[in-house]
This record gives sequence, structure tokens and C-alpha cells, in this order.
Amino acid sequence: MLIDSHIHLDAPEFDADRDEVVARSRAAGITRWVVPAITVATFAKTRDMLRHDGVSVAYGLHPIYIDQHRDEHIAELATWLAREQPVAVGEIGLDFFVEGLDAARQVAMFEAQLKLARDFDLPVIVHIRRSQDQVLKYLRKWKVRGGIAHAFNGSRQQADEFLKLGFKLGFGGAMTYSGSLRIRKLAAELPLDAIVLETDAPDIPPAWLDGGRNEPVQMATYLQVLAELRADTAENIARATLANTLAALPRLTA
Repeated sequence: MLIDSHIHLDAPEFDADRDEVVARSRAAGITRWVVPAITVATFAKTRDMLRHDGVSVAYGLHPIYIDQHRDEHIAELATWLAREQPVAVGEIGLDFFVEGLDAARQVAMFEAQLKLARDFDLPVIVHIRRSQDQVLKYLRKWKVRGGIAHAFNGSRQQADEFLKLGFKLGFGGAMTYSGSLRIRKLAAELPLDAIVLETDAPDIPPAWLDGGRNEPVQMATYLQVLAELRADTAENIARATLANTLAALPRLTA
């Protein structure tokens, strides 16, 4: 059994064939999916993904959409967290790669959501693009119960700091590119109990899709790639990454 620990199944890119996308991935051995929300406006659609057997959801305010978030959305998020019992607060974090995003506003929204995660005793799914050290700073401040560092692409030192805080590190399409030397080295050398698999579909497509739409069915091949990088068996990698995801997001076992 495989869990795609990060997939935007509610994205409009899947509106035309969502059922088929799920069926393809299920046939390939992926039986659980974690769908993180991105804005208050999409919370209801994210929740609707629960109609697919095996789907779990998280609710959060994604940093890339900072211009859409309002102060009152924090209270609305709190209501959803209390009422819906998600597996995590997410996708939240900081993005200092996309130009024009208000950094101070991102930090304020991130801290407010970390406070909610602490108050509700929930793990977080964090977006860390060009912001690993800053995200670590606020995770240390708010002391949430761990979670997943999504699409990890930092240094080994930064990886170790996330691990010290109780986080697992997400690996997916980026490690399929031969030029992603640092990511592939980390995937090969990190402790196996540090790693979870994810697709971020429809985003971060693997090398062989040549920029096309990503799908959760690709998880089956990511498993093989990770096994090759680690000189391990796919069966052992599957068992470990499953256990790691369940450890990062304990409500998945419910």
C-alpha cells in the first residue's frame, strides 16, 4: 500500500477526469491520498474529495495565494479545523521564490496558522520554497507537533533540523531528474525513516512527463526511483514510507 502524502486532487486540472485519475492510481497500488487545501474559497471543494474512499484532507492558507487571504480567514480556518477534524493544517508556509509576494504578510499568516496547529494539536504540512531557514525559525517558536516538509529541497543540515522538530521530508517528482543532484543525494542518504513520498499532482511532474500534468499514479514509479537511489527493495521502501506518513499524520490511522 502506498500513500500519496501530498496531492491537490481538488485542482481544476482534474475536473474533467477526477474519477479516472483516482482509479488509475488505485490500480497502481496507491490506496490513500492526502489533499491539502490552499484558500478558504476552496475548502468546500477540498472537503468534497472525501467522497473518494481513501482520501484524507488538510485545511490551510497557502503562501502563494497571500493576496487572497484576509485576516478573518484565520477564524474561518479555525472553524473548519474544529468541525471537520482534518489530518493536518496545510498547506501553509512561506514562499520566497515567487516574485511580488508580500513577505511580511506571509509570515503573519504563517504564524497565525502555526498557533492554530498548536492549539488544535495538529501536525502541519509546510511549503518551504526558498524559505527553509525562515520556516524552521517559526516552527521552533511555535513548537507544533511536527508534520511534513513538502517538496524538500534544502541542505542536509536543514533536513536534520526539520527531523529534530519531528518532521518527515517529502520527495517526489524532483528526484526523478538526473540534474537534481542535491535532492537525489538526500533521497539516497537520509535515514529511511525521514522520507515520505508525494506527487503534488497536478504540479511537479516527473522527468518523463516533459512538463505535462502530473497524476498520483506516478507514485508507483517514484517508489522505484527511490528504491534505485537507495539500493533497496521497493517493498522495503513502500513499508517504510507508509509507516513514516502515518507517523507524521497520526489521524490517517483512524
